[in-house]
This record gives sequence, structure tokens and C-alpha cells, in this order.
Amino acid sequence: MRAFVKQQIVLRLQEYYNFRENVEFYRKQEFMIERNKYLGQLIKAAGNGFPKVITGIRRCGKSYLLKEIYKKHLLESGVDEGHFILIELDDNVNAKLRNPLELSRCVREKVFGRDGVFYIVLDEIQRVFDIVNPELTDGEIVLAKKEDKEIISFVDVVMGLSSLPNVDLYVTGSNSKLLSKDIVTQFRDKATQIHMAPLSFAEYYNYIGGSKTEAFYEYLLHGGMPLAVLSDRKQKEAYLEGLFATTYFKDILEHHGFQKQWALDDLADSLSSMVGKVINPERIANTLKSEGKTSLDPKTVQAYIDAFVDAFLLCGAPRYDVKGRSLIGAGKKYYFADTGLRNARLRFAFPDLGQLMENVVFNELLYRGYQVSIGVLPTVGKDPSGKSVRKDYEIDFIARKGYDALYIQIAQSVANPDVLKKELRPFDFVRGEAKNVLVVGDPVPETRNPDGTYLVGVADFLLNLE
Repeated sequence: MRAFVKQQIVLRLQEYYNFRENVEFYRKQEFMIERNKYLGQLIKAAGNGFPKVITGIRRCGKSYLLKEIYKKHLLESGVDEGHFILIELDDNVNAKLRNPLELSRCVREKVFGRDGVFYIVLDEIQRVFDIVNPELTDGEIVLAKKEDKEIISFVDVVMGLSSLPNVDLYVTGSNSKLLSKDIVTQFRDKATQIHMAPLSFAEYYNYIGGSKTEAFYEYLLHGGMPLAVLSDRKQKEAYLEGLFATTYFKDILEHHGFQKQWALDDLADSLSSMVGKVINPERIANTLKSEGKTSLDPKTVQAYIDAFVDAFLLCGAPRYDVKGRSLIGAGKKYYFADTGLRNARLRFAFPDLGQLMENVVFNELLYRGYQVSIGVLPTVGKDPSGKSVRKDYEIDFIARKGYDALYIQIAQSVANPDVLKKELRPFDFVRGEAKNVLVVGDPVPETRNPDGTYLVGVADFLLNLE
């Protein structure tokens, strides 16, 4: 059995690498997918005096946004092509520029004494290595060690170049140095962070077209990673499965110094099956142990979960006491940045549609700029004997943006009246506090019930949330 599983993994990885060999073909097609939200953010931030740091999960299209989409916008706006300078630091032609001093010197020479603004894109900036300040090494270039204090890094280069009056600087990268959620702190809060996600359903549907319902369920299964969207089913599944082994785990291990890749593997599988459930690290540790998998203590489980969050693979939603108006410290729900990646961990077998709908709605709310929490409604009622008992109701999502607030329930179907009644019940306790919305998997037109609750099909909700 193990030999068979190993053989299947090898075949999947081979399919992944075959797909990657054709990646340039797919990138040429990717430009057809509009990323107007991020283009708008770049346009708004242009010339603000700060470096623009593009962060986000690996392979979500960060480099392409700058090298193709933003460049096209600049040229169409009248910028001379010679004023758009792209330095790809993963290209061996630019190996010398991985020395931070050489990179700084190169850019300064290109712009010194020349008129007009230069739009500089430093791609794969993590390839720039840290060196000890040459003033302390008699001018020699010495690679910095972790314990060295006086170092020169890519952060110093970026901050120095962005201070030049005729430079507008843009930076992106692909490994743990730029996947880390503390990236802006590394720039001492003197950078504009543009966080990029996989394709939203609107971006995906604008490219795919056709039936909204069919497009939604395909999106639910395979997600919105651009290179996956642009391939056929076999290729996209191999690609999504391969991303974990060849990319994400590698970055997490490098950034956090973890030694157990198999622990990441086991935990990723467990988290994939627990989307939409309150996560208890102790329970996960016990489950992994009982299944004969990785033996981890709860503290280590939480550290590994935090690493997934740090790499933008997962995002946590805290629980919120609606009546007490305060966050509940114990337990969070975690959702994947992309449902295709989540399903890849389960080999695309028997997906739970309710969980996946929650995941997609959660991601859409974040994409639209909402702060999202899980609503908890503690109530006291009577049991059949007349004894007072506590019962907690849950609102799937509380979404807030400025003065706008949504209370959202999600159901795969409400064709059964009892299910509809159950889903609407939590709204009875919060009438008038926010707009109450029941999102359903059925393709129903948006309606407003007499009690003020909105009922809307999930595809329409994602496309017309505003």
C-alpha cells in the first residue's frame, strides 16, 4: 500500500513539473485575467515616496501584476518604456546584483542625472543576500550570519533607493522573507504594502464567463490560483497538489526553522478537513496521535498553525460575543486562502460544500475590505423540565467595514423549511443591529423577507456584495 501511495505522489509531482515547464505559455494567457483592484491600488500609491511592497501567497500573480499589468498601464499613460526598469534577481544574468551594494549601485547609475520619474521593479528581492558592513571587514564582502548585528540587507537597499527623488520603487518576492506577515515592520512602517490574494470569484468569472452556477462550483473545487485557472483539470490538480511539497512547505521550513515536514503534511490535512470548525490545538494534537500520525504537543501545533497563517495559506477568524461586544479569546476558525489548495490536501475527494461555501464567502469579505469574526450569541432558555439552560447560537460571519455591518448566515440549501428556520433563528436575537443576510447555495434571486432578512444565492452575493 505504501509503495502504491509513493508511486502516486511521484506521478503527481511529475505532472506538476511538466506543467511548470509550460508556465510561460500560461503566463501569456494570464494577462487576459483582470486584476483591477490591485492595479487601482498601485495607481493610487504611485509617487507617494514609499516603496510599494507586494505581498501575498506564492503563485497568486504578484510578479505578473507588476511586470505585465502595471507596466502596460504605465506605457498607456505616457511613461517612456525606458523609464520602466525591471530587475529580475532570480535571473543568473543578474547574479552580481544579489550583492546589496551592487544592486544599489546599478539602480543609481541608471537614474542618476536623468529627467523624469523611473519606475523600478525589483523582482524576487529575497535573492539579495545579507552582508556584513564592509566598513568592518576592510572592504571585503562577507556573508552575514544570524548573530551579526551590523549588516546590509535588501531592506537597506529598498529604503535607500526609494528616497531618491526620481525613483518610484516596487518590490516583490516569493519566499519566506516576503511571505512573512511582519514584512512592513521590517521596513519600519515606511512602505506601502499591497496584499494580493488569488482570484476573487468576480475576477475568475469575468475571465471564465458562462453559467454563474457552473462557474461557482468549479471555482469552489479548484479555486482561483491564476496558473491553475488557465489549465485543464488534470494539470490544475497536479499543480495545486505540487505547490505544497515544492513551494509552501519549503518556505515555511526555511522561515521558521522547523525540522519536521511530515508534521506540516499531517497538520495541513487535518486543517483542510476542519475548515469552518473552531480549532483547538490540544484536540488536534490528540487526533494526530490517535491516528498514528505526527506526535506534537499543543503548543507546537499552534506554532505550526501560526506558520501557515504567516505564509498567507490560512487566515483566522476570531469569535465575537455579540451580546458582550468583545472578542472571545479561546479558539478561532481558520480558512484557506484558496479552496483549490484546501481541496488539494484532500485529493479533491468528497468536498464538503458547506465548508467550502463558508471559505469562499470569508475570502470574499476580506477581499472587499471587511473585518470578519464569528458571532457567538449566548442565550438562556428552558429545557422540557423547566430548568434554565444555556444555549449558544452562532452567526457564521460578522463583517464590518467602517459604519457598514453585515450579519451573515450560510447554508448549502434551504429547500427544507426546518433548515430555513434553523438558519434564520440567530437573527431573531440581533434585529436592527446590522443587515442580516442568508447566503444559500441554490441559485435563487435576491429577496427581502418581511422580517428584513435578505436571501441571496451565493454566486450573486459574491459578484454583487457591494
